[in-house]
Amino acid sequence: MHDEGLGAERSPEEAARWVRASADQGSPYGQNYLGFMYANGRGVPQSDSEAVAWYRRAAEQGDADAQNYLGNMYYNGRGVPQSDSEAVRLYRLAADQGHARAQRNLGVCYEIGRGVPQSDAEAARWYRLAANQGYARAQYNLGVCYRNGRGVTQSDSEAVRLYRLAADQGDAGAQCNLGFMYSKGRGVPQSYEEAVRLYRMAAEQGDAGAQCNLGLCYENGSGVAQSDSEAVKWYRMAAEQGDATAQCNLGFMYDTGRGVPQSDSKAVAWYRRAAEQGDARAQCNLGICYGNGQGVPQSDAEAARWLRMAADQGYAIAQKNLGLCYENGWGVPQSKSEARRWYQKAADQGNEDAKKALNNLRRRTGARPSRPSTGRKADVFRPSIPSLAA
Repeated sequence: MHDEGLGAERSPEEAARWVRASADQGSPYGQNYLGFMYANGRGVPQSDSEAVAWYRRAAEQGDADAQNYLGNMYYNGRGVPQSDSEAVRLYRLAADQGHARAQRNLGVCYEIGRGVPQSDAEAARWYRLAANQGYARAQYNLGVCYRNGRGVTQSDSEAVRLYRLAADQGDAGAQCNLGFMYSKGRGVPQSYEEAVRLYRMAAEQGDAGAQCNLGLCYENGSGVAQSDSEAVKWYRMAAEQGDATAQCNLGFMYDTGRGVPQSDSKAVAWYRRAAEQGDARAQCNLGICYGNGQGVPQSDAEAARWLRMAADQGYAIAQKNLGLCYENGWGVPQSKSEARRWYQKAADQGNEDAKKALNNLRRRTGARPSRPSTGRKADVFRPSIPSLAA
């Protein structure tokens, strides 16, 4: 009561005193709650080792909530040596008791192959058990399985149903992904307006993917009045959270002077942050900047290096430009056969410039790779990972 401020002045310290008394008497509820207080520094000094000690006492009495929390501590290496196998063991103990968060966490372990052999089917099975209890995060995870056909038969309509269940509970990831389904007309009638509504709900909760997608809607005028300044605002929010897609898009806005004063140096800075996370579009654009000496000292070698990173990921624009580097010997040994190989890879994806280059492969003089138009991703999916749950 004191911790929640019900019927008395809010006092976490007083709550901790009463919880400790309960824990000292052997109550698994009190032991688990005291562990939670130590893990989060509520009413007691924050201490992972103390949290682990109290979680363990409750877990050994069969308390499912404590087993799940202790599994989280092993999963994240907090207060104990990191151990995926021990995390899985504890999650399974709790999951077998019907604990929804542990079922979802065990599903995550199977999805990414941590502590168990990777298995989409097992991931979906555990997500379903938790989702059937109404747990929003698991409904979201299972929706992703259906959208991508991983561990289940692909079904947009089932993905939409599950996303909606989670979105109605306020799950930001589900709101974002449901917005994506509306933007593409997958499993629902296409509606940019509904996509924007859902993106905004998630974006206002701080979801970086939704912020990026909302920025894209403003940039393109999809479901909202076109506004470069609004696009930049939402891209920046997501970019500052480390979202690579948003960082690349914000770099493009600086590159082209849309919604912000044109700045090659700022464009390069944002491209680089995204490129270092492996974003192929950003790697390509950073390579183009090096090739043209825009915002960085001109360097054919650096241009070719970044273009290759993007090309190796299958990005057609980078493949076409890397072919151009090989044709002209820019930053790489001149090689018509290598040029032809990269042009072909891009052409196979429908890149018209690469098709023309293949049809007229000859030495070019003086030309530099032109800056590509930047393809945008409307969907940002991040694998979910277990964390301390309230």
